[in-house]
Amino acid sequence: MVGGIAGFWGALIEGPRLGRFDHNGRPVALRGHSATLVVLGSFMLWFGWYGFNPGSFVSIAKSYGPIGSPDSWAMVRRRPSRRHHYPRRIHGCPHHSVRQAPSNSFFLDVGHWNVVDVCNGLLGGFAAITAGCAVVEPWAAVLCGFVAAWVLIGFNLMAARFRFDDPLEAAQLHGGCGAWGVLFTALFAKDEFVNEAYPGRPGRPHGLLMGGGWRLLAAHVVQILVIAGWVSVTMGPLFYGLHKFGLLRISPEEEMAGLDVTRHGGSAYVYHDEDSPSGDGKKNNVGREMLTIRGTDA
Repeated sequence: MVGGIAGFWGALIEGPRLGRFDHNGRPVALRGHSATLVVLGSFMLWFGWYGFNPGSFVSIAKSYGPIGSPDSWAMVRRRPSRRHHYPRRIHGCPHHSVRQAPSNSFFLDVGHWNVVDVCNGLLGGFAAITAGCAVVEPWAAVLCGFVAAWVLIGFNLMAARFRFDDPLEAAQLHGGCGAWGVLFTALFAKDEFVNEAYPGRPGRPHGLLMGGGWRLLAAHVVQILVIAGWVSVTMGPLFYGLHKFGLLRISPEEEMAGLDVTRHGGSAYVYHDEDSPSGDGKKNNVGREMLTIRGTDA
């Protein structure tokens, strides 16, 4: 959530990229760079999360039950690793199958799914299950990922509606799905797993829907508000100050040309005017749209 809320303030203060919205305020799909690299990066994150989440217990080997009993030892952690896997795998399915219909009808227009949205769905699952991977059942983890997909879809629709442009979807994904994960834990944390993960203090509160009452949910709501408030107070002024000193964003000329050209001595991608993802160069030529908007601003 910290990164998501910080990203929200950074994107809000700087405003949308040139050409992200047309003259009527409708979102324009900017061309991506490399879907192959997006997928590769997603798999690297997927693999790394197995160390990130179970490794949060600061323990490589963990004992369960009497020494010598079946399954009495597990490397890193037995249950969190298994439960942690489900929501990410399931999350990508509803996200890529339903997100495009309400937003831009990509599937209906083109006839195939968007692999980048599938990867964003997986990342949303990472964020959502992080809070509760050690204390929920596998079936609950599946539910966590499914709901997180709709949370991400909803926040992305809201972002487009209010002309909010976060190129990485950090606010929607890490902030929105992360907050859902905190609430989800307060609803589905199982008493047995809570005591197993945090031994020594029996009677800890657990999930509301698992018979644990309202204490954990109330605490997690407060936690969300505190995180949002603390990050807003610290990062909001920082981004605003960088914005005022002109240190947060490159010049419009550099943004139009691209940093590959202005900072790295060459163009990494070659686009032609006739190129178009849907075959309609006039409708989808982002470069022409950006030049038009830039000329109007001038």
